[in-house]
Amino acid sequence: MDRQRISRLAHAHHPIAAPLSDGSVARLLDRALAGQEAGRALDLGCGEGAWLLRALAARPAWRAVGVDLDAAALTRARETATALGVERRIGLHHRDARDFTAPEPFDLVLCVGATHAFDGLLPTLAAARELLAPGGRLLVGEGYWEREPSRAALDGLGAAPEDFADLATTTDRVLADGWTPVYGHVSTAREWDDYEFSWTGSLAGWALDHPDHPDAAAAREAADRHRADWLHGYRATLGFVTYLLRRD
Repeated sequence: MDRQRISRLAHAHHPIAAPLSDGSVARLLDRALAGQEAGRALDLGCGEGAWLLRALAARPAWRAVGVDLDAAALTRARETATALGVERRIGLHHRDARDFTAPEPFDLVLCVGATHAFDGLLPTLAAARELLAPGGRLLVGEGYWEREPSRAALDGLGAAPEDFADLATTTDRVLADGWTPVYGHVSTAREWDDYEFSWTGSLAGWALDHPDHPDAAAAREAADRHRADWLHGYRATLGFVTYLLRRD
């Protein structure tokens, strides 16, 4: 199975591709959209458009653009937008987020759980800077080390120690790059566990429901491998922080 299909199946019951509860998503969006009745939002690595669709449903005068490489996820986003009646206020682009440009800047740029598309946090900040309007806001989610990673944690994530830093150092890097956190959320252990059990459970459940499908065995294997990597590797080691940032 290709990684995009695995991700779609795994996120069937947790459409936000990050360890965030519905309440946390709502609070982050409320702060990101606060004080601005109308505006333009951009999600770099939007997947099925969950962040943008929530924003449009809550703010009738906002418009949005989503960019992603997963054509099937974008199709789902269009279908959901139509069901919500917001399809005329969203544009979806099937392309690499690193290559995306726009004639006008955006009031809000989002990249939550997708900084790997830019090879890390600082390149993501640089890309967002070019697309953000003066006074605009950036909502970005990134991993960090809650403790020194073990070899099992690194192997489970396919990561190197330098891929992340601790929360203080990560925040210092954001500040040094000219951004100011005006809000933020550190995902809780409960949010992480819910996310991982939902991810692996949705994928394994699909395999059980479709035993004769050619991809069933691969889906079950991916779910079992991911669960083991998490429980025996990076659980309580990898954290996740979502910043709401403004430029100085």
